[in-house]
Amino acid sequence: MNDNKYIQIEGVGQTFSTPKGAFVALRDIHLTIAKGEFVALIGHSGCGKSTLLNLIAGLTRPSAGVLLCAGREITGPGPERAVVFQNHSLLPWLTCFDNVYLAVERVFGANEPKARLRERTSAALELVGLAHAAHKRPGEISGGMKQRVGIARALAMEPKVLLMDEPFGALDALTRAKLQDELLDIVARTHSTVVMVTHDVDEAVLLADRIVMMTNGPAATIGEVLEVPLPRPRDRLRLAVDNTYVRCRKAVIDFLYTRQRHVEKVA
Repeated sequence: MNDNKYIQIEGVGQTFSTPKGAFVALRDIHLTIAKGEFVALIGHSGCGKSTLLNLIAGLTRPSAGVLLCAGREITGPGPERAVVFQNHSLLPWLTCFDNVYLAVERVFGANEPKARLRERTSAALELVGLAHAAHKRPGEISGGMKQRVGIARALAMEPKVLLMDEPFGALDALTRAKLQDELLDIVARTHSTVVMVTHDVDEAVLLADRIVMMTNGPAATIGEVLEVPLPRPRDRLRLAVDNTYVRCRKAVIDFLYTRQRHVEKVA
């Protein structure tokens, strides 16, 4: 298996049936993602970013084309691909520990003793800085902490691929910045392959190795892929005045708000 083609998306299209007829959400998607790479998907609302992420997750099947992970066709969800949604989806009657433990038990419960499952759960909460909140319920912690529990739950499954659908979109700016920095640190330690959907240009440039820019829907496709050649570890304060960062940010803004705005007016 070629690590440079860890995830392969080949000729993928997605069409949905609606009362008004067929709706083409995505067309002719070709993309390869390397092992350990961080890829951001960005574009205007309705461009199919989340649809593409769901296809990689195996939550939906493509109408055309094929998706592969580690050389195997993606035909449904799998423990090697964990998803973090904008809504943390925690069970409110369970503690933070138990919310994470539930996922750990599902993946490893058949082969490992309960003591080892508890160790995995504690380690995941420690990784996101929430060991102190393990026995609190979701209603007793902040929005940012809930999202960290969601990330811990995903990481506890030891996925090869971390799929994130605007995980920080509902948070205030300061909390969002803190979690972005924590995510950079976690990814550096775990060497996870990450695919993240975002609307935020600065978030995409800060976090990603490549930014996949989607054209407007319907029948959206990949308009351009931008390399982000910024060394890691990344420091947001230094990047603010970094010429490469500024150039990448300008390229994404130009694509989204000049070229794609024009497309919207013509349509």
